[in-house]
Amino acid sequence: MNKRKLGSFALSAMLFAFCISAQAREVGKVPRIGWLGSVPMPGVPERQEHFRRGLRELGYIEGKNIVIEWRSSEGILDRNSALADELVRLKVDVIVSAAASLTRAAKAATSTVPIVMAQDSDPVGNGFVASLARPGGNITGLSTLAPELSGKKLEILKEVVPTLSRVAVFETSTYRDTTSKEIELAAQVLKIKIQYLDVRSPTEFERAFREAVKGRADAVLMEVAGPVNIPHREKTPELAAKNRLPVMYRRAQDVEAGGLMTYGVDLNDLDRRAAVYVDKILKGAKPADLPVEQPKKFEFIVNLKAAKQIGLTIPPNVLARADKVIR
Repeated sequence: MNKRKLGSFALSAMLFAFCISAQAREVGKVPRIGWLGSVPMPGVPERQEHFRRGLRELGYIEGKNIVIEWRSSEGILDRNSALADELVRLKVDVIVSAAASLTRAAKAATSTVPIVMAQDSDPVGNGFVASLARPGGNITGLSTLAPELSGKKLEILKEVVPTLSRVAVFETSTYRDTTSKEIELAAQVLKIKIQYLDVRSPTEFERAFREAVKGRADAVLMEVAGPVNIPHREKTPELAAKNRLPVMYRRAQDVEAGGLMTYGVDLNDLDRRAAVYVDKILKGAKPADLPVEQPKKFEFIVNLKAAKQIGLTIPPNVLARADKVIR
């Protein structure tokens, strides 16, 4: 073998070895997941833990064979875009978004990095996917059916308060989705007048309850965004008791903190199921081909202690349907 052939052979061998080494590094790469939240991290440890639990069930252990970049805007909408951009710069393999406003920020930041919605009230209406069955882009995940459930919440309030004619809806306009449309439809059927009250910070709850009483509301439907309510969830039950108003909450944790009742999706289950999407994407599936799934678990919880505080008797037929009764 002459020197020219020997040199060519050596170069080919080096290139082959480099390619094999690169492939080996890629195979051994530890996946990096970006979690994009809005509520202060200490405020919702259950959301993070249920996501971790879902990953553990699939064989992923944080810090060993998977890395999670936890980010939270702390309820400040202006920070969403910067955090989403940061996760893209970190070259995460998947972004998990915890709410619609965060999914919107992630969508604006990237059209290539897969995005998994841990929960979204209306993925199609919000413009995140073309359809539930065929998302068609880089976004997929789970829907909460929140708008559809709002009508059911009003029905339950009507059962609990048979004379119900006026309901104050506490909402956060900066996080508004299509829920109000469903509330209006249900209110027309039930012949209930709706009073919308905007609550953008915890300091505005007292004012909202005062306006609800002034507006002669018989009950309150709590649709305030998580970043506003969750860190101060003990405050609203106190105000509800003070103003003797029945309140239907969005989350089980609100009732466990002293609220009257809640009916809705088991959000912890959605966080756990978000890990399934992450696993499929890491194994090669494309978000465009993964249908958006709807909730499988719902919960209706009643707090009899809170009912007693406002002199309210919960009908036996309503209690019989409750998944959990706090006595």
